[in-house]
Amino acid sequence: MSDKPKIVVTGAAGFIGFHLSRRLLEEGREVVGFDNLNDYYPVSLKQARLNQLAASPGFDFIQGDLSDPRAVEAVFLEHHPTVVVNLAAQAGVRYSIENPQVYIDSNITGFFNILEACRHHPVQHLVYASSSSVYGNQQKTPFSVSDDVSHPISLYAATKKSNELMAYTYSHLYVIPATGLRFFTVYGPWGRPDMAYFSFTDRLIRGEPIQVFNHGDMKRDFTYIDDIVQGIVSLLDSPPQGTPPHRLYNIGNNQPVDLMHFIKTLESSLMREKLISKPAVMEFLPMQPGDVYQTYADVDALMRDFNFKPSTSIEEGLAHFVSWYKAYNMEKSYSAGGE
Repeated sequence: MSDKPKIVVTGAAGFIGFHLSRRLLEEGREVVGFDNLNDYYPVSLKQARLNQLAASPGFDFIQGDLSDPRAVEAVFLEHHPTVVVNLAAQAGVRYSIENPQVYIDSNITGFFNILEACRHHPVQHLVYASSSSVYGNQQKTPFSVSDDVSHPISLYAATKKSNELMAYTYSHLYVIPATGLRFFTVYGPWGRPDMAYFSFTDRLIRGEPIQVFNHGDMKRDFTYIDDIVQGIVSLLDSPPQGTPPHRLYNIGNNQPVDLMHFIKTLESSLMREKLISKPAVMEFLPMQPGDVYQTYADVDALMRDFNFKPSTSIEEGLAHFVSWYKAYNMEKSYSAGGE
């Protein structure tokens, strides 16, 4: 490895971490990926992402857990990163109701270990993932970073709000330049199988009904993965300068989509690729605990500071996802000998 400044990306085998790492490697950056490869969803997908990254000579991978302070410390001691992007977390709103302990271990203890490592091994910039879930069920739209977010309605949301408070405190006490990014419903190729667009696709292709919560009356600010990555990259080399050096941004498409329109758009993309031949059968259900009616990002601050705004339409983004899904599953089938 060279002596170029290194970027540590935690959660590098995850959806956003993979795409960000790949983009940074394409730009000639040195990336150290860190991930515990947990089995929240199939490890085979995470390994396939890593195989893509491993093709680059600028990529190092370390398997470890954020909740292990010695593992985190070892990364900083060996690689001396200048920038850290913390994307590792236990994801999923509904799963946090069933398995709360893993959210405390990963999202609270793990993030604390990252902050401690940045304290003892100073970095130029810590960028960390927050979530639109911190806004809870508030009625005011669009959601602004200046809004009150003191009423989270899931443990996942509470851990993300806790991360923001912890980062602010460490920035204040130890002058760690830190930027928190509230992501809004990220989707696209190589995505997470537990997300609606992915699980709907699986079920539609198998001819199974899809579960539609709140009887289809929901809105989401779906944000395409390339827009998320561009937003991160645009601010990566521009750490905050304030006192304390901490800031928050929304990264969302700024265009909420009705759930039923989203389903129809997905259907159309699947039909174009000849993956399905008939419309979805839908099972309409009440709202799930911890879920919210709508998300809608105010991205004025991101536009003001970095002249960037997500722009990929749901039609374009889902078409890209379905094309990838078809190719990925054909390759898996071929690798398995056509089974």
